[in-house]
Amino acid sequence: MGDFYNYLSSNYEQIINLLGQHIYLSIISVLIAVIIGIPLGILISREPKLSKPIIGTTNVIQAVPSLALLGFLIPFIGIGSAPAIVMVVLYSLLPIVKNTYTGLTNIDADILEAAKGIGLTKSQTMKKVQLPLAFPMIMAGIRISAVTAVGLMTIAAFVGAGGLGYLVFSGVQTVDNYMILAGAIPACILALLIDFVVGKLETSFSYTNKRKSATKTGKTIKRLVIGFTSIIILAAGAFTVYSKTSAGDKIVIGSKNFSEQLILGHMLADLVEYKTDIEVERKMNLGGSQVAFSAIKNGDVDLYVEYTGTGLVNILKQSPQSDPDQVYDYVKKEFKNKYGIDMLKPLGFNNTYALAVRQDTAQQYQLNTISDLAKVSENMIMGPTIEFPNRDDGLIGLSETYNLQFKDVQAVDGGLRYTALDNHKSDVIDAFSTDGLLEEFGLKVLEDDKNFFPPYYAVPIVKEETLKEHPELKEALNSLAGKLTDEKMRKLNYKVDSLKQSPRKVATEFLKEEGLL
Repeated sequence: MGDFYNYLSSNYEQIINLLGQHIYLSIISVLIAVIIGIPLGILISREPKLSKPIIGTTNVIQAVPSLALLGFLIPFIGIGSAPAIVMVVLYSLLPIVKNTYTGLTNIDADILEAAKGIGLTKSQTMKKVQLPLAFPMIMAGIRISAVTAVGLMTIAAFVGAGGLGYLVFSGVQTVDNYMILAGAIPACILALLIDFVVGKLETSFSYTNKRKSATKTGKTIKRLVIGFTSIIILAAGAFTVYSKTSAGDKIVIGSKNFSEQLILGHMLADLVEYKTDIEVERKMNLGGSQVAFSAIKNGDVDLYVEYTGTGLVNILKQSPQSDPDQVYDYVKKEFKNKYGIDMLKPLGFNNTYALAVRQDTAQQYQLNTISDLAKVSENMIMGPTIEFPNRDDGLIGLSETYNLQFKDVQAVDGGLRYTALDNHKSDVIDAFSTDGLLEEFGLKVLEDDKNFFPPYYAVPIVKEETLKEHPELKEALNSLAGKLTDEKMRKLNYKVDSLKQSPRKVATEFLKEEGLL
């Protein structure tokens, strides 16, 4: 408990900033969902023919996995807060629309007939009778949506929107339970707080409370004004924390969602800030290769570090090649011609894929190479990252080359795959040759004796238009070229993954040691 308190005290500024982002994104999403959902519910209560297609559509959206929905949205609206808000709004519509519709259509017919009998128009009946009576049901839908929005918004970290999910996913990647708790606990408290506030609003503004005393009407209106004013102030305050000024020249530097990428992203950002007058916005932890590359193609990110093998196989869809110079030259040419992206000089290390097993497994089956593994793979469970089984330079091509036939493949993302392996829930994992966790868990790395894996040299990639606008970027970024060996990168990753140092601190210290800052 003391260690967790120390973590909170050391990182409270970051936690408060991410909490502000989370509140802002959640409240904005729910307000938009209310603005859209309640009128839709009213519409289908008046036009029953529209109820099935509209409610059916919201049901279908609710059934789509959140990450899949984000992946669909990124090519159209990019990364950042926009896709995260759209995703949460879409997920929030079902309870609001359905509860509004149910509340309005389940009112006693005699009451509606009486309203008609005293001369109320349809609009007056809706305003004075139906909506007040349906209010508790409508508020219940809003309550469900608000609580759900807080939980869903953790996924916003995958697309660079920030929020408490940044801590959760970073903690998963580095197997840092304190970081996970620092993101999860405030998110849980926020969900309970929002549930409490919406519940109080529901009680205060309900029709039954109004009936108890006509003299309370003024107080109710006052409470309503105060309630909505509080929401607006809270959203505005969170937005102030969340938003960043964009004065002067600015570029956006991104990274994927694992320790090495975070370190490299911060290195590039530090170099640009130190060696140029350009303002830098850091959008780290963007997710996998497709998310990061989509971000730079769409202009949401100006530069990030990619790997030559990933560019060749995963992005350009070419067969693996073993010659590092040929791979670099080919990817550089194709990126420039197809996407208008320039590839700078390699940073020096080759973070190729590897397969790793526990030492006891290696001893039991006498494993030294992947060919050795192929002979006993039918007895083993593989626990790779989610991306690895679906890549041609991953399990697909590897299985064909070595005739691997695992008993089962149970994908586990990030650092959790190391935990699963250590707990004997799996027997083999994919790793990167520079992973610091390889050293922490004392794993046996198997030799790629058929040279299947292509070279994965780390290289900064930059949009050509960004380099034209800021030509000084090339010299600043190329100052890091060749400075990072495999061993150096593994030690830096170890500091983040095992010693729990922040990627930004590790990056800055390395640059100072190398005389680059």
